[in-house]
Amino acid sequence: MIAIPWLAQRPVAHRGLHDLNKTRWENTLSAFREAARHDYAIECDVHLSSDGVPVVFHDDDLKRLTGRVGRPCDHTAAELTAMKVGTGSDGIPTLVEMLEAVAGKVPLVIELKGTEGKDDGLVAKVAGLLAGYEGKAAIMSFDHWLIRQFPKDAPGIPGGLTALGQNDKDIEGHFAMLAYDLSFVSYNLADMPNRFLSLVREKLSMPVISWTVRDQTAADLTFKYADQMTFEGFIPKVAAV
Repeated sequence: MIAIPWLAQRPVAHRGLHDLNKTRWENTLSAFREAARHDYAIECDVHLSSDGVPVVFHDDDLKRLTGRVGRPCDHTAAELTAMKVGTGSDGIPTLVEMLEAVAGKVPLVIELKGTEGKDDGLVAKVAGLLAGYEGKAAIMSFDHWLIRQFPKDAPGIPGGLTALGQNDKDIEGHFAMLAYDLSFVSYNLADMPNRFLSLVREKLSMPVISWTVRDQTAADLTFKYADQMTFEGFIPKVAAV
């Protein structure tokens, strides 16, 4: 486990500091610059393009955010970066562009979005970009097959489990991921508390962040069960300017 005390020091802006996709859209350079301006940490999502370039985009399908047909993994990086996100002027950024825009000003929590059979090299390529990045950064994923690659393909980079659920099957699956040298957990606030998180925080002293907090009431609840929050749609009391 790599110690990352910085993870709990400031709220984490979910997909950047967007305005619920009214004028400043999620996972765009505009949202990332605004989060950095407010001194919030940033959560973002990364897929692998068809030509092996990490690009910043959340959904498995392009329709909601670009109006286009298909999946990120079916398009080249050049095709993806030419697509406008929503009604704004931002295109889909590459991870390189995102790292250059933030430039180490605030910490990054990067969620790797896997597509089975289409994501070979995703972990290693993101790790390679972060190896030369002068700023605090960690990676995480819902996808267990990607987490299993973290120790080999992303050595020295803090890795986390993104997770949800309270039933025994979910919890046992989460426990199994602890074998892969995790440094933190990002968990659905609606599923807190649970025995997995109790062990992680109390026995392993591993930080936990919640997702996704959308008002101050939920923010207050977070700190009963977690160390920090991933938020959107409001400006938290902490670090606001």
